[in-house]
Amino acid sequence: MEDVSEASSRFPETPYRDPISSPTVGRLMVLVAAILWSSSGFFAKAPIFEDWPAGGRSLLLAFWRAVFAVLVLSTMVRRPRLSWRMLPMVLCFVAMNYTFLEAMVRTEASVVIWLQHTAPAWVLLGSVLFFHERVQRSDIWLLSLASIGVSIILIFQLGGKDPFSILLGLLSGITYAGVVLSLRWLRNEDAAWLITLNHLVTALAFLPAAMSYQVWPHDSQWLYLAGFGALQMGIPYVLFAAGVQRISGHQASGIVLLEPVLLPVWVYLAWHSQPDYQPPSASTLIGATLILAGLVMRFFGAKNEPQTPPE
Repeated sequence: MEDVSEASSRFPETPYRDPISSPTVGRLMVLVAAILWSSSGFFAKAPIFEDWPAGGRSLLLAFWRAVFAVLVLSTMVRRPRLSWRMLPMVLCFVAMNYTFLEAMVRTEASVVIWLQHTAPAWVLLGSVLFFHERVQRSDIWLLSLASIGVSIILIFQLGGKDPFSILLGLLSGITYAGVVLSLRWLRNEDAAWLITLNHLVTALAFLPAAMSYQVWPHDSQWLYLAGFGALQMGIPYVLFAAGVQRISGHQASGIVLLEPVLLPVWVYLAWHSQPDYQPPSASTLIGATLILAGLVMRFFGAKNEPQTPPE
């Protein structure tokens, strides 16, 4: 009878790779999250909220979106645990919510979303400095084309805009990068719990200001807010947090650049008949084309590059 050790040496065991934890699954999770996130303009620009005070609309939207996100996400939590390491994530998440929605209410949705998506540059820097993640050639192409695309959009769109709105948009990008890096740092934690905690703290932070306006949703506003919290914010963040556990942070933030490309599409389809609708400019279309080109090169270029797990 043949010795077992001899047989195993002639037929070496192939290491098992769980397909659920593969980078491809991680990229698909982030891709779906970006598509769902891109509906933010649809909800934030909905005329149904025009009876809310303009000065407090962003805080009210942020509060109710967080409330509904918590209601949905709390059913997915499996391993709740508190740690001081979660503090930077929570602070960045609250700041990101406020700055993004305040800027969204004050100026054009397309300008705000592009300002927020200056984040990949910060994420790449943080990934290299703190996590020692390797930057691949396709990552460089993605970030280079994306940076050129965003620059074209900003150069032609920032003229004449409210400077405070521009500052808020940039801050939303910096804090968004902080959230991405924090999720990468906490990749061994329950993704649903991390996102639930973020939204719970956001709801509590905005509760006093939201209640001071004494404005309550009514009729169809409840349905819009439920979709805003669950479909646009809660579920995609769980997908993103799970996806960023499988791929590098800068790669995930690069894929999410699909969000600002799709956002004006949904706004056009839903609200182009509104009198205050402003279509995307030629500079936006040129910039979006460059970003899409970078995404395509990232996906196809990754097939020819060695896949090494991040530290």
